[in-house]
Amino acid sequence: MDSIHIRGGVTLQGKVRIQGSKNAALPILAASILTKEPSCIRNCPRIADVYRMLSLLNSLGCEVSWENDGIRICAGNICSGDMPKEAITGMRSSLCLLGAMTGRCGEVVMEHPGGCVIGERPIDLHLWALGQMGVAFEEAGGRLYARAEELHGAYIELPIASVGATENILLAAVMAQGDTVICGAAREPEVVALCRYLQCCGACIEGVGTGLLRICGGRKLKGADFRVPADRIVAGTYLFGCMITGGNVFLEEAPAGEMGSVLRLAESMGTQCDLAQEGIYVQSVPRPILPSAIRTAPYPGFPTDLQSMALAVMTVGEGKCLVEENIFENRFRVVEPLRAMGADISVLDSRRVLVKGVERLSGRDTEALELRGGAALVLAGLRAEGETRIQGCGYIYRGYENISRDLRELGARIISV
Repeated sequence: MDSIHIRGGVTLQGKVRIQGSKNAALPILAASILTKEPSCIRNCPRIADVYRMLSLLNSLGCEVSWENDGIRICAGNICSGDMPKEAITGMRSSLCLLGAMTGRCGEVVMEHPGGCVIGERPIDLHLWALGQMGVAFEEAGGRLYARAEELHGAYIELPIASVGATENILLAAVMAQGDTVICGAAREPEVVALCRYLQCCGACIEGVGTGLLRICGGRKLKGADFRVPADRIVAGTYLFGCMITGGNVFLEEAPAGEMGSVLRLAESMGTQCDLAQEGIYVQSVPRPILPSAIRTAPYPGFPTDLQSMALAVMTVGEGKCLVEENIFENRFRVVEPLRAMGADISVLDSRRVLVKGVERLSGRDTEALELRGGAALVLAGLRAEGETRIQGCGYIYRGYENISRDLRELGARIISV
């Protein structure tokens, strides 16, 4: 199924359960190879990137199986750090195996990881940080070779709060001899989830949830039974889907505690968000009121992964808003498709656009160019008059378990083809 067809104009109503977090599940699955004992990772989303990661783990010698609501992984037979090209191509998250495999095997051979084209996202910071811990790198024939005679702890001061670099350091540090300190660590909930899983396995990590992490390395890790938290980006997507259609929905299991900046933005635009133990009740208005500006920032700021969806909502709001992207330089690839649907968006430079709300959008044949931009086009299609057909939906399925099913449960006229 590579396309999604939507007949817009339906107000979303009802209840939808939020899937497990993609951005938490992938590094946790990578971390499962650090112990020879089996782990059960529950609430993993059944999405393309998770299946790719499981295929990659299987190719390395792991025993992998779905059991009830979880994935059982036993990495007792891993003996090689050579990762096949076909399992890595197009999956940026495979990069987190760099720290994990170095910690487990002392060496890694891998292709340059891929993923969505939303910015250059160089891996220099990852290589530099692991180099501080005794890892030597070489590049030859388009492949990256990493080797560590003995991993050792280090004091690492990150110049930017990189989620991926923080995760890679954590995965190597729990296996290294001595203590590692990460100053300027990313504070995202996905990093916290990885720390919690490693702690369940027996790792000693202090400062979880802060920008200063201390890892006491060298402890023998055991298997663990761990539940992946709900996906804050999926919850935000469906919240914005409610807003763009003027609907009323209940986001079951939505992680409200991780969504402060998103909820504040929604409420500033006239949406009422009521928190409950089981999730979030969302009651929106026919046309949202646009704030003067929004800016993406590392957590706890407004997430870059929801910027495209917020932009889609703003296209039909009242007023105008400056949208500033401070994380990735190619997050505005969705602008032209939204313009084709009738949106009034002016590109000021590579990091800023000005959106002026219009009363209506029109359905079009369009194409998803990356994961989050594709989800934004789905939201625009929910509001647009007529039919919207989106090609290239393989990108969308990398992050959403079944976006068409979920939106149909809320009344949308949408099918995957």
